Amino acid sequence: RTTEGGLDVVSRKDELTRFVGALRDAGIPVSMFVDPDLAQVDASVAVGAAAVELHTGDYAHATAPEVARKELERLSAAAEHAAHAHPGLIVAAGHGLTVRNVVELVRGVVPIEELNIGHALVSDALFDGLENAVASFLAAIADGESRR
Repeated sequence: RTTEGGLDVVSRKDELTRFVGALRDAGIPVSMFVDPDLAQVDASVAVGAAAVELHTGDYAHATAPEVARKELERLSAAAEHAAHAHPGLIVAAGHGLTVRNVVELVRGVVPIEELNIGHALVSDALFDGLENAVASFLAAIADGESRR
């Protein structure tokens, strides 16, 4: 089972600093899965994370267009902040992404370097085959990029 929201790095900063430090000392880069919140992004950098993955679940599961738009704005603000305030920080996004909702995410949230898509890709592959499922996601991502 995956987490249904981002980690609260802000409230666990001391503890996470020790864990992340030990991993970094062992040569293991760390990514923090956080909600699209500027304080969580900043705290992730403060504990030594090399990357942040912005939780897209609230966007992905939004049923009303105005809620989806608001969540895209939050994601965009967090990604822009991460990219500009913390050069070199890898900015990723994921959770609940599908072929249908990834287009607007890619179009509207430019600084994202990586998308983490799992469940929908595997589910689509069961019906369409892995090659077709991957091709569909790549086409959706390209569509989003072309609409920027």
